[in-house]
Amino acid sequence: MSIKSDRWIRRMAQDHRMIEPFADAQVRAGVISYGLSSYGYDMRVTRTFRVFSPVHCQVLDVKDFPLAAYQEVEAGTVLIPPNSFALGSSVERFRIPRDVLALCVGKSSYARMGIIINVTPLEPEWEGHVTIEISNTAPLPARVHHQVRQ
Repeated sequence: MSIKSDRWIRRMAQDHRMIEPFADAQVRAGVISYGLSSYGYDMRVTRTFRVFSPVHCQVLDVKDFPLAAYQEVEAGTVLIPPNSFALGSSVERFRIPRDVLALCVGKSSYARMGIIINVTPLEPEWEGHVTIEISNTAPLPARVHHQVRQ
């Protein structure tokens, strides 16, 4: 297994469109950081979220998941109720090379609030926007922010 550096990620993004849009450096001023870091890339979440609400269902069943259990929210921020979750999507589109396996993990800024991001593998030759499951394990509502700067 080899870990890819920022130079490799930058080259793959610029020459092979592995990440689009691509932020060439870590952007931090006034936002939750995103962009290229030493050995990774912090992606952003879009303005559209699907917040889970147990009001419309009694039991969760992966074979018959009630779509009415989600409320779609389009906003700069979303409030996730205690012990609940929301689905989001990455701003960036990824094109993973054949010889690469990438992992999507959460940010420590949100982890300190009890926000957990489901670990998602981006498999070799996968292309698309990442669906992000954002769980609020805290006993209070938690606010998640869309990154408005491009």
